[in-house]
Amino acid sequence: MEAFLKEAKASSRLLSTLDGMQKNSVLKAMAEGLRNHSKEILKANALDMQNAETNHLSVALKDRLLLNEERIEGMAKAIEDIAALKEPVGRVLDGWYADAGFKIEKVSVPIGVIGVIYESRPNVTADVGALCFKSGNVAILKGGKEAEYSNKAIATVLQEILEQHGIPKVAISLLPDSSREGVANLIKQDNYVDLIVPRGGEALIKYVSTHATVPVVKHDKGLCHTYIDKDADFTKALDIGINAKCRRTGICGALETLLVDEAIASEILPLIKKAYDMQGTEIRGCEKTQAYIDVHAATLEDYQTEYLDNILTIRVVDGVEAAIEHIETYGSQHSEAIITENYTTAEYFLNAVDAACVYLNASTQFTDGGEFGFGAEVGISTNKLHARGPMGVSELTTYKYKIYGNGETR
Repeated sequence: MEAFLKEAKASSRLLSTLDGMQKNSVLKAMAEGLRNHSKEILKANALDMQNAETNHLSVALKDRLLLNEERIEGMAKAIEDIAALKEPVGRVLDGWYADAGFKIEKVSVPIGVIGVIYESRPNVTADVGALCFKSGNVAILKGGKEAEYSNKAIATVLQEILEQHGIPKVAISLLPDSSREGVANLIKQDNYVDLIVPRGGEALIKYVSTHATVPVVKHDKGLCHTYIDKDADFTKALDIGINAKCRRTGICGALETLLVDEAIASEILPLIKKAYDMQGTEIRGCEKTQAYIDVHAATLEDYQTEYLDNILTIRVVDGVEAAIEHIETYGSQHSEAIITENYTTAEYFLNAVDAACVYLNASTQFTDGGEFGFGAEVGISTNKLHARGPMGVSELTTYKYKIYGNGETR
């Protein structure tokens, strides 16, 4: 492990000096490499899917794991989008002359060596590898064992392209020791690793946050809410509610609890029930919800659960203040939405809710680096410091001060 990390650290110095044209050329070659090796990647993914069936993984996990030609093309397109982004390294963020006479520039620089721990989704291997490379960082990737074959196939393609361009393949590497002990070792290697980004279940996040000596930016669970206000447009509310829950139930931006203003509950809840019944959604509701529609009883545990499945909790609340209080109590500071035509209520909700992303009249499933124009994302940070929300290339940089003197002494 130490020898591998020393090599990674040495490579980070090389990456930090590459210019934008060099990096973009490599990224475009990576995109073509994925397309050209799609058969090998799909063959590897088939082995992972076979193991998923044997190990009885959930429908949501299998959906995250599955690759097909369309998703491989999506990975390639994401890398091309990343290549097209503005160069994140070397930007002068600020500049001034000090009283002593020398010039100071605040300049964006790579973070260095970034370890990313993630589960299920093999496209993360390509996305994170490309984002780290664009921002001049070494990527050390630890994917879930359920995607082992897929991750290896994708990483092999990216490493071949690196070597073809004279760049050490360690610049985008899978963690050599993928065991629990290997992860425990990695997150304590603060001499070589500059940042850890854990993406996955609550247990993984808690373990890494508790035991790491390397700085951590958490990609925590997405316990997302949508509040339908008394001044909501019902058509928007139904369309957005269905999309936020049902488009893809297994992603972190999926709606888990729908909050409905008591003033419109009797009118809108039957419409909501009909719409979700058409999607096969299992609804669990509070006592007030059950008074209007026939659904399972919701428990305290339901309000605390990120289902990642076609299950929805509904709670009737007494206005926007009660909705915000529920979100503050049970939310994970990921993505929250309000449906209303009342500008004053909307602005109050957007300002008062403590979350990385807050939406007015839009689906929480838009919390995604690609949708935000970042090409892809390393994760959705629920931290408040350094990065928050979708982490793109800009969030993978820090800064240094470059001081240009002419003999000044103090």
